[in-house]
Amino acid sequence: MFDKWDHRFMEMAQFVSGWASCNRRKIGAVIVKDKRVMTTGYNGAPAGIKTCVEKGVCPRQELGIPSGQRHELCYAVHAEQNAIIQAAKLGVSIDGATLYCTHQPCILCAKMIVNSGISRVVYGEGYPDEFSMQIFEEAGVNVECFGSDGEQV
Repeated sequence: MFDKWDHRFMEMAQFVSGWASCNRRKIGAVIVKDKRVMTTGYNGAPAGIKTCVEKGVCPRQELGIPSGQRHELCYAVHAEQNAIIQAAKLGVSIDGATLYCTHQPCILCAKMIVNSGISRVVYGEGYPDEFSMQIFEEAGVNVECFGSDGEQV
């Protein structure tokens, strides 16, 4: 069962997802420690690089690449990655933190989450990447699906 703080931080992740500059999917992430927001992230092109929205084209859509595959053919840095990068850039410890995300993290993000010391992940929607869930389980990261109704799935 999720508490009021989980609801608040999931709402914040959803809000942050509105800043995403991806044509295909809007994703937001919030890293929280001791009920305090450490950093946020959304999916978008690296600093100084034009976004797919600005370019008017998504290379993954043009090539017909299905969701969950060939992440390297995307301009965007994932929301989870951006939140972790911001913590590193700002010198903020996220060891033992919770990451709230609008979607289940992919395998690339899962590995970064494990290595950053995040101990809990709460996500809203599923993602076609079972390997990421295996990594979380093996690493002992607590992963919980928030679900659309705010109840644990």
